[in-house]
Amino acid sequence: MAIIGRIAVFHDELTEWRRDIHAHPELGFEETRTSELVARKLADFGCEVFRGIGKTGVVGRLRAGNSQRSIGLRADMDALPIEEATDLAYRSQNAGHMHACGHDGHTTMLLGAARYLAETRNFDGIVHLIFQPAEEGLGGGAAMVADRLFDRFPCDAIFGMHNRPGLAVGKFQIRTGPAMAGGAYFDIAVTGRGAHGARPESGIDPVVAASHIAIALQTIVSRNVRPLDTAVVSVTQIHAGEAYNVIPERAVIRGTARCFTRETMAMIEANMRRIAAGVAGGFGATAEVEFRIIFPPLVNDAEAARFIADVAADLVGADNVNRDGALMMASEDFSYMLEQRPGAYIAIGNGDAGGCEVHNPGYDFNDAALPFGASLFARLAERKLAPG
Repeated sequence: MAIIGRIAVFHDELTEWRRDIHAHPELGFEETRTSELVARKLADFGCEVFRGIGKTGVVGRLRAGNSQRSIGLRADMDALPIEEATDLAYRSQNAGHMHACGHDGHTTMLLGAARYLAETRNFDGIVHLIFQPAEEGLGGGAAMVADRLFDRFPCDAIFGMHNRPGLAVGKFQIRTGPAMAGGAYFDIAVTGRGAHGARPESGIDPVVAASHIAIALQTIVSRNVRPLDTAVVSVTQIHAGEAYNVIPERAVIRGTARCFTRETMAMIEANMRRIAAGVAGGFGATAEVEFRIIFPPLVNDAEAARFIADVAADLVGADNVNRDGALMMASEDFSYMLEQRPGAYIAIGNGDAGGCEVHNPGYDFNDAALPFGASLFARLAERKLAPG
């Protein structure tokens, strides 16, 4: 496994940066300290620095040679609203906030690549180092795109990566085409007529209607999605009433939908609206549906996926790159950028550090993976923008 020698030399510094970010987690669009740290280091390396892209995002620019070819390398910066349950010396100092998904590691890997590329300039063109805010369901990718990211910082192709617990350090995994599900959140407000709990005949019970809607929604996947396709509709909350002896006026159903095409997502929404209105109407109630697409499906461009897999294979050996990774029902808003530019998203091995999955209060990013991620980011730029 051949990580870049120069990056291996400052591995200890990468570890220090990562642990500092881990100790000071910030939620989406609140990454002021993290953004400042990133901007300061990029400036120290010799990059042009642009702050406030998509509110708290940062972009660094490196130029070498005369070519106008360009590449984008992206990492996410935000943390999760989780109380950390570790005894690490660098555990979160911000109560209720935690880097439980490894964005501290992703940010550090891209900073490591930036430092190396700034020192060596072994490329001919423009590298845009994109540090995205608010990946965890708040729309940071969409915000950067809406802030004219690609008009201001052109990218012929764009690449990102995410750590994968359980995949050994030094290994990578990717697939061509749809790779991660699109995600939507929904709220269904069911309105009936309140009544005394002892006199249900005088009211219209929204709790009963909501319960039947929650069951009926499961038929969207079982009876409207082709068996060869993949989708999930999950009701995760039902809220109604505050008293034991009162039938409430209103009940609210909340949940999430996941699938791999925008067409399937549109079908899920249409059927959800039909079922909610129809079932509620059968009980004499009404239902209003709010359906919000949070993440489009993440689709890896075929040429870009081959390219990043080839670069990874040159780095760690072909046997350590799985080019046929499994579909993931989790979502990732790097998808907003991949809808605008060809590119690919790869999984990097995080080993068994922490002994758990991401979004767990016991999770920690594996610092042994840092030089592998930094090396891959750097090699992508050098290969894509190879001189002459």
